Amino acid sequence: MNENELTGLLESLRRMGSDDLNVEVKESATTLSRDVWETVSAFANTAGGIIVLGVSEHAGFVPVTNFETEKVLNQFVVGMGDAGGRGKLANPPKYTIERVELQGTVVLVITIEELDPSSKPCYVIERGAQGGSYKRIDDKDVPLSSTEVLALSSYERTSPSDRDAVPGTSVGDLDESMVDRTIERAYSLTPRAMRGAADKKTKMERLNFLDFQGNVTKAGLLAAGVYPQQFYPKLFIDVAVHVGTQKGAAGPLRFMDRTVCEGTLGEMISDAVAAVAKNLRRISTVQGVSRIDSLEIPEEVLREAIANAVIHREYGDRFCGQSIAVDVFDDRVEVTNPGGLYGGKTRENLFDGSSRCRNATLVKLMSIVPLPDGAGSPAEGNGSGIPMMIDAMRNDFDHRFNDPEGKNIYLEMAYTHNLEDAETFKKEVEAEFPGMEIVLNPLSLSVSCHIGPGALAVACSKKIPELLE
Repeated sequence: MNENELTGLLESLRRMGSDDLNVEVKESATTLSRDVWETVSAFANTAGGIIVLGVSEHAGFVPVTNFETEKVLNQFVVGMGDAGGRGKLANPPKYTIERVELQGTVVLVITIEELDPSSKPCYVIERGAQGGSYKRIDDKDVPLSSTEVLALSSYERTSPSDRDAVPGTSVGDLDESMVDRTIERAYSLTPRAMRGAADKKTKMERLNFLDFQGNVTKAGLLAAGVYPQQFYPKLFIDVAVHVGTQKGAAGPLRFMDRTVCEGTLGEMISDAVAAVAKNLRRISTVQGVSRIDSLEIPEEVLREAIANAVIHREYGDRFCGQSIAVDVFDDRVEVTNPGGLYGGKTRENLFDGSSRCRNATLVKLMSIVPLPDGAGSPAEGNGSGIPMMIDAMRNDFDHRFNDPEGKNIYLEMAYTHNLEDAETFKKEVEAEFPGMEIVLNPLSLSVSCHIGPGALAVACSKKIPELLE
């Protein structure tokens, strides 16, 4: 940066009467300002910026007299940890320092680069990450909230909290029936997990209900506990129905309806979906001679949103005192969970097609654990859509066709692109419906072009006696 460029920059600040989002000036006449490290942290955690030392904002963005350039420069370099000792900052950013002549004196122009997301947050060591991390908002260095610090710290890192042992628990605090059903499903969904597991304790360790010391894990308790809230009283879903389009719009009437959903994660999800659904409008449409009623927000959409909030929330001890809130308004449903966006996800890149997993152990376990209402599993994962489809087939056998054994039913399967995945899927369906003939075919090109590669589907249809003659 030359003198003309710096003069133009300071003139812009002078017109505004303050620093801005990208530029901070500090006098630091005889010694480096103590708050410079807050600014370095803020620029590093936000979008980078420029610090000008030796210029007075209060005097109208002009150089200070008798600025001790070399002394202040050395203090900054030492504080950044580049003089052989410990610096002032953890995760310090890259920077450049220029001496620029301004109105007959030399000032320092320091350019701070934004940190790579995997290295954030930059923070003042003596205050710690929770108290010494900053972000830049307009001309201010603003402390990051606990949630923001967690979000930055967790970039592309899996949280270990779901594997933590729960103090004071024993195997007796797990629902034996739920554990047994999950183990049974694991044999078909993740058979290698059960390889060589001769006893139940080993099977429970493989599925992470227990750790290798035999302690109940947080994931295990939440997935199949008898009453998880005995140990974590605030881990529930709070469904509140409000009047109008904002909280408190009805004066002293706080809620039209309120439901506190407790139990395992699967039970909470099912109860919360039911609590929301009963307070939504139903839309009636006529098809032929029949009337079909449907919710204004489809139940599967509600289930997906609530399940994601439950499974991908933060379960670290700092956040276990916070519940999930589901607020139903006249024009929308809001689902809020503790922990914020994770792994570098922001509102801007939320729909970029990439995914991040906060609770890998819990996600895996919940992809196997059955929901209490029989609607498959509450989490997606490799193959987690399969049990939902199989359960749907069983439901059709029992209730739609009144043929539980499938004697007069065809099973058909379809796929796009990946025959190997389709064959694996077929074996799983055959294991669930032994003895039934299953026809597997690729979808037509016109259909495949619309839904893309990797699709798998199973359907059932009733045999028509007249066509069999």
